[in-house]
Amino acid sequence: MAYKPQYGPGTSIVAANRRKQMDPTQKLEKVRDVTDEDIVLILGHRAPGSAYPTAHPPLAEQQEPDCPIRKIVKPTEGAKAGDRVRYIQFADSMFNAPSQPYQRTYSECYRFRGIDPGTLSGRQIVECRERDLEQYAKFLIETEMFDPALVSCRGATVHGHSLRLAEDGMMFDMLQRCILGDDGIVRYVKDQIGEPLDREVAVGKPMGDEWIKAHSTIFHSLVGVSYRDDAEYVEYIQRIHALRTKYGFMPKEE
Repeated sequence: MAYKPQYGPGTSIVAANRRKQMDPTQKLEKVRDVTDEDIVLILGHRAPGSAYPTAHPPLAEQQEPDCPIRKIVKPTEGAKAGDRVRYIQFADSMFNAPSQPYQRTYSECYRFRGIDPGTLSGRQIVECRERDLEQYAKFLIETEMFDPALVSCRGATVHGHSLRLAEDGMMFDMLQRCILGDDGIVRYVKDQIGEPLDREVAVGKPMGDEWIKAHSTIFHSLVGVSYRDDAEYVEYIQRIHALRTKYGFMPKEE
């Protein structure tokens, strides 16, 4: 019998949202359209329409020695072409953002190939070949894993994301990469590093409190679902904690 991943415990909507994002068989809701050119502008790694810079010749031209692993593992399009490695980094508000650092890494590892994710307390980075990155970034920005007000693409100077939200519901950003217009649409005026863009990039309207609470993957006792209210999740974490504490004493579960 084949192993069926469980992805995570819990009976709350937060737990269900976490499992949905991690499960590659679950199709995530597409909630906005961002053009390929706009994705390139936000990333800031190359000029839209320019050729992909390479780190090495295409694999087909390298005349690598015969290797059984190469026959088993199919290269991504970026690896096949010899693209250089680039990144996108996300900052998620603690106030019910639709995703968060560890959740992003788990989800990306299940859904994407050829990536190197990095998880920090308040930001999450994913590195991979450039043309693969643009495809993955488009998915991460267009689907329910992103909200224009509570998620931000910040390659540097992430600080302030976990402070209280501004009166308009936007996260604080010292570099003010994106702004909320009078029409309710969030637009990037700088790329993820903070370099000014030649034109604004629209990423849609904030989804609103009701949608956010229904799609969040964050437990929050004040503005969302309290962690202690998900008894199954608490039981699971208590078990893990107990086993880790007893680990050196060879624990045995009854």
